[in-house]
Amino acid sequence: MVGVAGPGLVAANAGNDAAGIATYASAGSQYVYGTLFFMVLVTIALVLVQEMAVRLGAFTGKGLGALIREQFSLRATGLALGCLLLANTGLVVSEFAGIGAGFELLGVPKWAIIPPAALLLWGLVLFGSYRYAERIFLVMSLVFFAYPIAMIMGKPHWGDVGKNLVIPHLDGSKDFILLAVALIGTTVSPYMQFYAAAGVVDRGTRTIDYPLIRADAMIGAIFACVISLTIIIATATTIGGTGPLNSAADAAKALEPVAGQSAELLFALGLIGASALAGAVVPLSASYAIGEAAGVERSVSRSFRDAPFFLTLFTVQIALGAVVAMTPIDVIQLLIGTQVLQGLITPVVLVYLLILTNRRSLLGDHANSRGFRIVATIVVVGVATMSTILLVDTVLGWFGLG
Repeated sequence: MVGVAGPGLVAANAGNDAAGIATYASAGSQYVYGTLFFMVLVTIALVLVQEMAVRLGAFTGKGLGALIREQFSLRATGLALGCLLLANTGLVVSEFAGIGAGFELLGVPKWAIIPPAALLLWGLVLFGSYRYAERIFLVMSLVFFAYPIAMIMGKPHWGDVGKNLVIPHLDGSKDFILLAVALIGTTVSPYMQFYAAAGVVDRGTRTIDYPLIRADAMIGAIFACVISLTIIIATATTIGGTGPLNSAADAAKALEPVAGQSAELLFALGLIGASALAGAVVPLSASYAIGEAAGVERSVSRSFRDAPFFLTLFTVQIALGAVVAMTPIDVIQLLIGTQVLQGLITPVVLVYLLILTNRRSLLGDHANSRGFRIVATIVVVGVATMSTILLVDTVLGWFGLG
């Protein structure tokens, strides 16, 4: 699948990882269908953002990391890449937590599986056939396609579903804003923009191929969000209104219409596969982006001697993610919290992306048109506003003023 899919579709699959599943399922369990309209807006945002990312790669022949280094100051570059590294490291932690949670559903304690899983992923990238392993992880994660079936078999209230898809659900509570920012973070993940642009460059895309690349990015974004919507609806139908998720077993209940008593097994296999895939892809994306910006050798086919910075950065992310994931933490809260962190960082990356695609000196006639610029600016401002509200509310809460 990875061999034939474009960067857009691959990014979409990587985006539906353990943290994503937990966040979408929590939206359904807490607010039933109340977040569906918001997800429609997030879908539009993801389509715009991914299109801008692949357009940069197609018409400049450079990744987002290199362009930020060339077009902005050293401090601005450090800010962008620092945010990416922070978000990705948190995401790696959540992926190993997802692997641990998946095996715990199968009766294997996380302390017994996370260290060997980390060593396996590290070894596959450095010494083995990573592409082969990636295909295996993708096949395992395909069980999440059971959600659309579970949605239909669960017999949701289609009238309520349709109404919530087109009518905004207004809720100014901190919990709703927290979840909304998490939904933004898990859907419009910062690493996806870096991956999408770099993927276009790595494939040797020519400018005449841009229509196909653009279609791939838009279809991939829509596809990812459709799966997300089915997860929300399936969970809302089975356990909607019960409050926040407490465990991976709770999240698995949405698959009961399809798998019955085997729902936990089905969910565990998908969780392990999706987490393992993202557990390797996410740290690689950060290593590639930062290596690109630093202008150093970056390739999984190189040895530590040839690419020390690139491979050390990858190793540190894997090690840190595995160690933190083994601590006695609430897995579901960790998964959702990671997405909130990504949601707070996303506006920073989107500002860079918007500025770059607005520059005619960089893209010429392929720069954002006036209409596109207005819509994209609204998207960025909207995401930034929600993130700022959450951040301010959190800081005030530290002083008892929230």
